[in-house]
Amino acid sequence: MAIVTPGVVPASVLVTHRRPEWLDTFARFARRTRFADLPDEVVSRTRLVVLDCIGAILAGRREPEVAEAGRRLSRTGKPGSRLMRAFLNGTAGTMLEIDEGNQYARGHPGIHVVPAVLALAGGRKVTGADAIVATALGYEIGARIGIASKLRVTMHPHGTWGTVGAALAVARLRGASAREIAETVNVASSLGLTTSRRTMLEGATVRNTYAGFSNMLGIMAHDLVRAGFTGEADGVAAVYGGIAADDWRPEEMTRDLGTRWEIARNYFKRHAACRYNHGALDALGEIVARAGGRIDPASVAAIEVKTYVWAAQLDHPEPASMLAAKFSMPFSLATFIVNGAASLDAFRDPARRDEATRALARLVRVDEDPALTAKLPGLRPARVTVSLKDGRTFSAEALTNKGDTEDPYTADEVVAKFMEVASPSVGPGRAEDIVRHGLALDSAASLADLLELCETR
Repeated sequence: MAIVTPGVVPASVLVTHRRPEWLDTFARFARRTRFADLPDEVVSRTRLVVLDCIGAILAGRREPEVAEAGRRLSRTGKPGSRLMRAFLNGTAGTMLEIDEGNQYARGHPGIHVVPAVLALAGGRKVTGADAIVATALGYEIGARIGIASKLRVTMHPHGTWGTVGAALAVARLRGASAREIAETVNVASSLGLTTSRRTMLEGATVRNTYAGFSNMLGIMAHDLVRAGFTGEADGVAAVYGGIAADDWRPEEMTRDLGTRWEIARNYFKRHAACRYNHGALDALGEIVARAGGRIDPASVAAIEVKTYVWAAQLDHPEPASMLAAKFSMPFSLATFIVNGAASLDAFRDPARRDEATRALARLVRVDEDPALTAKLPGLRPARVTVSLKDGRTFSAEALTNKGDTEDPYTADEVVAKFMEVASPSVGPGRAEDIVRHGLALDSAASLADLLELCETR
């Protein structure tokens, strides 16, 4: 039968599709990789990613929406089930916009994988080494899908390819065969959400559930495969080569596989705001230091920012919620000046309602510079100029975000961040114990002690 309508292919053609070579290669790689095969850098970075995700989860659990969601959802589902834990922890981990990410994948692989791994570790014998291998592999496939495709600009990356990452990590933890891993990837590829980028711009907090769903659906994907469900032969290419994304480049899925690990190219965040704001915040920090350590908000005449396209998009000066504030360049810079840092409290409602901050945010102008956009994804540049009413002008430029692979935080700095965000939830003593267990994760016989310390009381 001949079909002439563009984009529609006859079933007689489609059903001849076979599982792609890259997927078989990746599935075999995921099956055979052992802890001893991981480079030291991958092990150390994965430990920090797990710790960073736990810190974000513990901090996010304190948000009233997460606590209330847990109470309400427990009425219809088993409160302590692995699916519920994965969903709530994935949601909590994105509530405060402090979880790690990968600039090349253009998303946050860690928080889409770690909650699923922790959920499984709570119900079966999983060693720390097992958890590290599963996390690194789940991170790897999710990040590589982000690299190999170009997500539609109307979509938010949370809740998309992260589902595949969670599913692969789960399959690996359960000792799946290479064939089963490949089938799980294909099933999971169809379970991503139809996410909207506007949620982050409007501050619609449904966006914070996207990673929660990825972790939950990742677990379900492997359960479904073991129950006999199947995916299409090349599900990843179908979804990320024409539905949720395009420009699918399958060769990126196996390029330097086993020698270039995406988790070792991640970034950590210290500013509690969208990463697109971080270059400008780093530049502003340099300006404040040169101005004597503090700038009086009332002394500012104007703030101008030149940056790349995605950062320039965040130009709304009057955010309607905490989440919207984290995705507002004007507010992020204003609250940094008023509060001395882009901390968790600097984006909460009292800070957002502060008149001095609101007035200062209205003085910020944000413009795209095409020359700076052209430096993506390797660099995330921003130029900031602060003009004072007394005629003085301060300018600074950041080419990368502090914490990026090119300008990384030290392990001590990542630990300091954990203590800052987690201590209010569990107390300084337990936070220190979590750090101790997290940094020794590879030698742990199980995750039981770590998970017990993470339980909020």
